Order: sequence, then C-alpha cells, then structure tokens
Amino acid sequence: MDRRALADSSTLRLVQIALAEDIGSGDVSAEALIDPDTMAHGIFLAKAEGVIAGTAIATLVFHQVDRSISCEWLVNDGDRVGVRQVIANLQGPVRGLLSAERTALNFLQRMSGVATLTRRYVDAVAGTGAVILDTRKTIPGWRLLDKYSVTAGGGVNLRMGLYDMVMIKDNHIAAHRSLTRAVAEVRRHLAEWGRSDLKIEVETKNLEEVREALACEGITRIMFDNFPLEMMREAVTIVGGALETEASGGVNLETVRPIAETGVQFISVGALTHSAPALDISLDFGEI
Repeated sequence: MDRRALADSSTLRLVQIALAEDIGSGDVSAEALIDPDTMAHGIFLAKAEGVIAGTAIATLVFHQVDRSISCEWLVNDGDRVGVRQVIANLQGPVRGLLSAERTALNFLQRMSGVATLTRRYVDAVAGTGAVILDTRKTIPGWRLLDKYSVTAGGGVNLRMGLYDMVMIKDNHIAAHRSLTRAVAEVRRHLAEWGRSDLKIEVETKNLEEVREALACEGITRIMFDNFPLEMMREAVTIVGGALETEASGGVNLETVRPIAETGVQFISVGALTHSAPALDISLDFGEI
C-alpha cells in the first residue's frame, strides 16, 4: 500500500481522537513544569531490532499539537533498524514535544510492531514463492494503518473490507446448504448490481468441497481452511493451477514454512494484526 493512502481523512480523525483522549483539557504536567518558550532537541531511538512503519503518522501527531515541531526521519517505512539506532531527530517547543510524545509513540510502536511481525513471516517463507496475506482482524478504526503496516513489512493486503472482494465462508454456504448454490447466487447478485469485476473466493473444509469449488464458474481463489499438511498438498495438486490457492488457520511462525512448501500460493495470517507486539521505541531528550 502506497504511503499516500495514509492521507485519508479517517487517519486525521483517528489522530485527533487519540490526542483528545490523552491531552483532554490540557497537559497539566508540562504546563506546570515547562516554560512555554523552552525549546529542545529529541530523538526517536529504537530499543529493539525491527521494521519501521508509521513515520508519517507520528509526524502528523506532532504537527497537530504544534506545527513548529520539526521531524527529521533517518529511516523510511519498511526499513530494518537495530538496537539503539536513532530513527528520527525532533526539534521544537518542549511542551508540544511532551504533550505529543505518548500518542506519537503509540502509533509508531504499534505500526512498527505489525511491520516487524509481518517481516518475520515473510522471511520464514522466503524462496517458496508463497505470499503472506493479512486479514480483517484489525483494531477497530485502525484498518488502514494496520494494513499499511503489513505492506511495510513485505506482506500483501487480502481485502480492505467486506466491500471490495467476495469471500464465501462456511456460514454463507450453510445458509444456502450448498457451496455451488452459494456461488451461483453471488454471481447472480454481482451481475445484477454491475459488480462482476469483484473477485470471488470460496472457503473449503475438505477435498470434496475443493472439487465442488473447481466445478463452479467465476471463482478466483479457493481457500483451504485448517487443512492438515498432507490434505493441503493433495488439494494443491487437485487444483493444479486452475485457480489461486490460499491456506488459512493454524498458521504461526513454526508452521508457516511447512504450509508454504505444500505449494499453496497465499497464506493468510490473522496474527499479523491481532497479536503483533509493539516495537520498543523511546523518545529521548538532550539537555533541556
């Protein structure tokens, strides 16, 4: 995802909500202890190895508090950083720097954490040809930021929401009592509403459903949901490149490479956005 996507108005609203939540009626500590004319230089310091994401959002936070604060980034989103690596220089009024500090770090650490975990999965399947995908298991309101962070870590966005791709899951199939009927109804609906351009993915839970999905017209991708490795390998053979294939369920850093080695093309990992630990980053000041 291009960094320019973060210019969406929803990102600004999210930053403003976060600042209002933290600062409220005012930063009483900074106002009591710091003269409004006092200036300082600070640095963002990585305290763990990882991948950076969220530089533009951290800058936006500081500028929402005080436009005079300058942020000089020494790294780009997607760059790997080491322990005690300086990643940015900050300059401006101390009150503004302190008032924005926690919110800026919350965004930067969370987004870098997602990028870092994603890169670990991407590295784990290197050489297999498999692509690491995210899911919709994101923090409410953070969808754009979480998915941007995945791409900064080398992953790929599956879909942004329910509106830009059709995914026929087990509950949809159960509602129609047939995978084939569910696919047919989706295609009828898309044709009626002029949305036949949308890709259709079908979730399968066994080889019988894989074969049934292959017999349907209009499907783009078949998902193998929680397939054991041998079953997934057989499913890949059955599909034989006729459609895209995706593995989902039971994916972690120990299992992801064996899954990739079955020949499946895509591997979706909910943990990228629902379980990523924040990357340890601090804001350190020189003498004030």
